[in-house]
Amino acid sequence: MSAAESLAAFRAFSAIWLPRIEGELDRLLPPVTELPAKLHEAMRYAMFPGGKRLRPLLALLGCQASGGDPSQVLTAAAGLECLHTYSLVHDDLPCMDDDDLRRGRPTCHKVYGEALALLVGDALLTLAFAAAATGGAAAVQALAIAAGSRGMVGGQFGDLEAEGDRADHTPARVEWIHDRKTGALITAALLVGAHAGAQNHLALPEPLRALLSTFGDRLGRAFQIADDCLDLTGTAQELGKNPNADAVHDKLTWPAIFGLDRSLLMAKNLADEAVSLAPLVVETAAIWRGSRTPDLDAAVPLLQDAARAAVVRRN
Repeated sequence: MSAAESLAAFRAFSAIWLPRIEGELDRLLPPVTELPAKLHEAMRYAMFPGGKRLRPLLALLGCQASGGDPSQVLTAAAGLECLHTYSLVHDDLPCMDDDDLRRGRPTCHKVYGEALALLVGDALLTLAFAAAATGGAAAVQALAIAAGSRGMVGGQFGDLEAEGDRADHTPARVEWIHDRKTGALITAALLVGAHAGAQNHLALPEPLRALLSTFGDRLGRAFQIADDCLDLTGTAQELGKNPNADAVHDKLTWPAIFGLDRSLLMAKNLADEAVSLAPLVVETAAIWRGSRTPDLDAAVPLLQDAARAAVVRRN
């Protein structure tokens, strides 16, 4: 079976749910006719057209893999994309990574200016939590922890702090940074979906929460390693952003520590670990739910394909 064929289940899942995610994002974001019109126009510029919407898809998958109905958590799932897009808008600013290309076109601050881009990020971040709140307090808490100083923001600070600091470019440091900068939100997506899909917002059992977290951690790290490698091997057209940006900024990356070939192997091994966890996630969810439905069984290949897709991608 080829790499492309092995992703058939997740691609079919994406084909079903991506239009619904786009519709929910369109519903969530204020129209450009509503004041302040320029801010709402810039928010929509940053959001549409988007990327692969991996994080909301993972939220829907986290819901299904824990026995819930993905159609009931679309709003919370869309909140993940609002938060992710805010992070991209802020990361691209001159005071951060200073990028001028995102999703194949000029970055938000290049079109609307730095001040408005900053406010776009602020507005999308706030909207993300309003959306997550539809999934209950546990979903909000999972997102808040992943997005804050113990998660994504802390990882971004560590990423900036490590620029050019070659004396401390160590495996432990790159792991710490990227598990937070990228991995935390990927893991949170699965947890937000699972919490939001729990009947009457019942608490997830700790074994299920722990397995989803471990699965997400492996997927998130594999995704970031693959992203670091793509920065070296991809083109601007393939990536939707400028390649070799990590080298230009002397970033601490996996290839900078381990080299390209070893990094690619590490990403594959992490994805394989996540693949092996998928049946355990579903089995634990079935025990909690008291039954094993066809939708729950179908979540096994979906989780496995999602893990493989982290490393078999072009953008």
